[in-house]
Amino acid sequence: MFIKLFYTLRTYGVPVSTRELLDLNAALDKGLMMHPHPEDSALTTFASREDMYRLIRLCMVKDERHFDKFDRAMADYFEGVDSLDMDGLLSKLTDVPKEWLDLKLDPKNLTEEQRRLLKKYGSLEELMKALEERLKEQKERHQGGSKWVGTGGTSPFGAYGDHPEGVRVGGESRKRSAAKVWEQRKYRNLDDDSQLGTRQIQMALRNLRQFARTGSADELDIHETIKRTSKKGVLDIHMQAERRNRVKVLMLFDVGGSMDIHVEALEKLFSAARNEFKTLEFFYFHNCLYDYVWKDNDRRHSAPMPTYELLNKYGREYRVIFVGDASMSPYELMTVGGSVEYMNNEAGIVWLKRVLDHFDKVAWLNPEAPSYWQYTQTIVEIKKLVDHKMYPMTLHGVEEMTNYLAR
Repeated sequence: MFIKLFYTLRTYGVPVSTRELLDLNAALDKGLMMHPHPEDSALTTFASREDMYRLIRLCMVKDERHFDKFDRAMADYFEGVDSLDMDGLLSKLTDVPKEWLDLKLDPKNLTEEQRRLLKKYGSLEELMKALEERLKEQKERHQGGSKWVGTGGTSPFGAYGDHPEGVRVGGESRKRSAAKVWEQRKYRNLDDDSQLGTRQIQMALRNLRQFARTGSADELDIHETIKRTSKKGVLDIHMQAERRNRVKVLMLFDVGGSMDIHVEALEKLFSAARNEFKTLEFFYFHNCLYDYVWKDNDRRHSAPMPTYELLNKYGREYRVIFVGDASMSPYELMTVGGSVEYMNNEAGIVWLKRVLDHFDKVAWLNPEAPSYWQYTQTIVEIKKLVDHKMYPMTLHGVEEMTNYLAR
């Protein structure tokens, strides 16, 4: 069973093996998709479309970054919607005015006989085409009707209505009969090339791990305790040092100016790094590194730390991660006095070279999309300076960066 689905998933880039396919077939053989009949407990009914979707995803997808590819593969396999412009249609749905979906009538509840009499479109492709036409034509709010995107009616499009086949827009699931489940693509932001959330960043940063047991012996070693107790015939407790990630990380964040639009992404990155690394140091700079950095943005002028002190304090074993868009005036990077804030005595590129000379591993994480890098002179120059170890702030980019830093 599901041989075609297996190959469809592979076509869309979901890394499935025969092991996952066998697991899915075994789950079906166990009757996991059979539910008791609501009116006769002696009978069983097949699970809903959404339950089937969840079981297949559970068995076939082992990494959440592939959820989006899985959704598209499922739509193609079950409905043949690979040719539909789903992204364009979904973006139109997000533009539907909120007031069109506010419930102002009691939700419609039809009998099963009434539901059977309502028009069905026969396929998801026809249903989505009809929705696209409605969105082109509709100019105002509707409620209680049978055609437009609205509420409380029998239209297949909208919320709080009743239709055996439709696309729920807004609202909450009531009878779980909407035809559009996997095509919602709730997991688009988990794809490799999308901006990261805190948990995704933390998972990606875990590539940068080199464990060792350090410190006092204050953790119970269960295996050694069992071994010694079995050998001696009496309880012999053995303790060991906690297993810690011995990688030391120094992060330098560009703040202010063009980086303001990336504050949310930086906060997620910082939160993930704080949770992942036991030894993490961080400092701030603006646009380019010069002769000082700071720990507290409110005290940047009253409590700066000379960059020379930073180089003397932290050994070359620290992995250094610059986080910034590398976008500035070329004078800020290449010229004495080029800083927009003060008269710097040495060019920013001189200080960047000192960091590169001092530390064994230095990488640059850039929140700007790589497609723009070639059009900004300072990005091009800094990327060359760090020996092309500049990575986008995406799941794939962070993984590439940590793989380099871990070597």
